[in-house]
Amino acid sequence: MRTMRPVHDEECAVACTADIIGSKWTAVLVHDLSEGPRRFSDLERALPGISPRTLSERLRALEQEGFVARESYAESPPRVEYELTSKGEALLPIIEAMRRFGHGWLVPEHDHSGGAPVGA
Repeated sequence: MRTMRPVHDEECAVACTADIIGSKWTAVLVHDLSEGPRRFSDLERALPGISPRTLSERLRALEQEGFVARESYAESPPRVEYELTSKGEALLPIIEAMRRFGHGWLVPEHDHSGGAPVGA
C-alpha cells in the first residue's frame, strides 16, 4: 500500500519539514542552538561564512515558525539571545540523525564500508 502522497505539496509533512531545515545554514544553526541560548555574535562566530543578513533572515524565519524564541534584555548595550522552543527542540532528533549520517558516511576519517569509524 502506498503511504506517500501523490504530490509533495504544502500538506506533505516531508516537504514541509524539508522546507524548514533544508535552507542553507538552518540545520547547523538549530544544532548550535541545541547547546543553549546564544547571542547573535556567538552564532556568527560559530558559523564561519554566514553573512549577518543571512543569519538574521534564518533566525527571523525560525522565530516566525515558532522554532526559536528571541529574548531582549534592557541592558546597555542591549543584549538579545536566541534559544530553541519546545517545537525547535523537536527538530533535534533529525539534526542528530544528520550528524550520525555525516560521521558514518561523509567525514573522511571514517570507514564508509559499514558506517563505523575506523578503529571503532
